[in-house]
Amino acid sequence: MSNDPVSGLLGHRPGKVIAVHLSYASRAEQRGRAPAHPSYFLKTGSSVTGPGTVTRPEGTELLGFEGEIALVVGTAARNVSPDEAWAHVGWVTAADDLGLYDLRYADRGSNVRSKGGDGFTPLGPALIPAERLDPERIGIRTWLDGELVQDDSSAGLIFPFGLMLADLSRVMTLEPGDVVLTGTPAGASVAQPGQRVEVEVFSLDAPALTSGRLATDVSAGPALAPWGSPPEADEAQRAAAWGRPPEPVLTAEVRERLEAVAVATLSVQLRRQGLDEAAIDGVRPLVPGRRLVGRARTLRFVPYRQDLFAERGGGFNAQKRLFDTIGPGEVLVMEARGDASAGTLGDILALRAQVRSAAGVVTDGAVRDAAAVAATGLPVFCAGHHPAVLGRRHVPWETDTTIACGGATVQPGDVIVADDDGALVIPPGLVHEVLEAAEAQEREEEFIAEMVRQGEPVNGLYPLNAQWRQRYEAQD
Repeated sequence: MSNDPVSGLLGHRPGKVIAVHLSYASRAEQRGRAPAHPSYFLKTGSSVTGPGTVTRPEGTELLGFEGEIALVVGTAARNVSPDEAWAHVGWVTAADDLGLYDLRYADRGSNVRSKGGDGFTPLGPALIPAERLDPERIGIRTWLDGELVQDDSSAGLIFPFGLMLADLSRVMTLEPGDVVLTGTPAGASVAQPGQRVEVEVFSLDAPALTSGRLATDVSAGPALAPWGSPPEADEAQRAAAWGRPPEPVLTAEVRERLEAVAVATLSVQLRRQGLDEAAIDGVRPLVPGRRLVGRARTLRFVPYRQDLFAERGGGFNAQKRLFDTIGPGEVLVMEARGDASAGTLGDILALRAQVRSAAGVVTDGAVRDAAAVAATGLPVFCAGHHPAVLGRRHVPWETDTTIACGGATVQPGDVIVADDDGALVIPPGLVHEVLEAAEAQEREEEFIAEMVRQGEPVNGLYPLNAQWRQRYEAQD
């Protein structure tokens, strides 16, 4: 049996371990988003343990720790109100909600493998009777190798304990011994083999009333078996695990550099990366000379069908919702299946995007009210003009999903760059590499152009042969 105090009290492991995703204001500020309601996931009973050791499998790098206040249900609760819920808590203790961010991508939000591993929910070492605690005055502290990294309290919760428990009890019976992990404040991060994580929960009014320090030592373990989803870690997962915001792909400096490079040059470099389908075919600027650089937001139209348009085409539909939430520097990319026989953008929505400082719009459908749209100053790339409203051909269906626009796959967050030659999609992870190569290509081509102006023949000059390259590099 597990060596944690809850299993010792029950004589068996807890029946349910329920964890709250995002619940502290400090963590929400760190993540840059604040939920309107609590959300949850389940952890396995076999993840429960007490003080001791946890292993990080070989081939993984992101063992995240999260100090949390754990509530242990004392009496069954079903359909209780927030005011009644605390009376059903029997004990409070410390928890460390451990997780392998290397497997997070594979769980699609369930956290089954990333947070359900054996030993990934240490609890203890002692239980504090809930009746002796004020639920709004419970402290939580976490140390990494003796350094205090988390220091908050239940006063910093977005959602009170009573609301979480009552919310859960609407749909399930909370049974004696069930454990609710109530979320982590700012400061959660990554622990490496050889490090120790300690978590303590205590009364702010009587600090001697404490769970004691829950100590977990991290050791290196054998690799996971080779079947199933392999561990993967990208920069987004690293940023989330380490508790830092991801580095912006489009800084002001990168945006300015992209605006200075021809789309034709970027296209060459994308092709060298094996991306031959990065161009959004068939779209041209509504007003020649306007450039566009930004991160993609996406909207998909499906072919018109009377019943579907009646259900989803009117009112505050997906199209209007997206225009009402487009952010500064974002590009709205619309999939209209290349059908330019009805408008997908008109002057009112273009004005809304311009007022919200959007970077522009790309659609493989048509624009209506073309002169008025052009007058807003918003960069728009489209497949043509048409006077008809979208209900002639399209139903606005869904937003912020992977779409196909002009034959190119576009995902939310992709970088869109466009000029008079057309529009391109650049995967975020390739932006810096492609941009640097494109800038180098343009510097080289400026040299070639100058030599041509001086009367040099293009044979051996374009592209540079060894002799000309030596001359180019010498002057560079």
